[in-house]
Amino acid sequence: MAASPFEVRTLSDRLMEVVRDMILTGVIEPDVPIRQDALAADLNVSKIPLREALVRLEQDGLVVSHANRGFFVRSMSATEAEEIYELRLKLEPDAAAEACLAADDDQRAAAQRSLAELDAAAAAHLPSVGPLNRAFHMALIRPGGRLLTTDITARLHVMADRYVRKHLEHNDRHLTAATEHQEILAAWLDRDAKVVRRMVAAHLEHTLRDLRDEFGLSIDSTKRKTTLRSRQRA
Repeated sequence: MAASPFEVRTLSDRLMEVVRDMILTGVIEPDVPIRQDALAADLNVSKIPLREALVRLEQDGLVVSHANRGFFVRSMSATEAEEIYELRLKLEPDAAAEACLAADDDQRAAAQRSLAELDAAAAAHLPSVGPLNRAFHMALIRPGGRLLTTDITARLHVMADRYVRKHLEHNDRHLTAATEHQEILAAWLDRDAKVVRRMVAAHLEHTLRDLRDEFGLSIDSTKRKTTLRSRQRA
């Protein structure tokens, strides 16, 4: 009898996921030193595996380290959003298009389940929307069997998570995203690679346009507040 596959997960693996979720949900804020002693105490672990987890999160682009100052969560920026989505646009449309042709019945069913779980979480405004959004997009890519592309795309999705949350904060963008997801999945299940490629690209471009507007509004708002304070002092 063949041995059952199993996954060996270290404490550092689990800590990386916990701290990553704390960063993505805003529990650990940007530009504030991560107090490793306090965080280790809160998580009931030693500093060694926590530091290992932070080093790995730095490799994923979520934290930065400064000599003699420690680790900090990376600030969000319009420049970073542009780069993340430009890279996703280069990889995801083609990867999803190829995967729809290669997916077996189990993988097709998994993609459908992923979207159903995402829609339910989005409708209930649950904090799990970010991970479930990643899971859905990766379910469209993984069947292609391109391991390096899948790994790079997964890391880009982690970096994009905070931007996805920012994008969905306003108006009815979650409804628009849900409609786009349904249309993408329908084309993917129909194995229409050409339409999948076009729809995935349009979906990512739509999100990027909204983020550009969002950061532009934030910049304009900051300028207005600065101008108002200057006038009040005058």
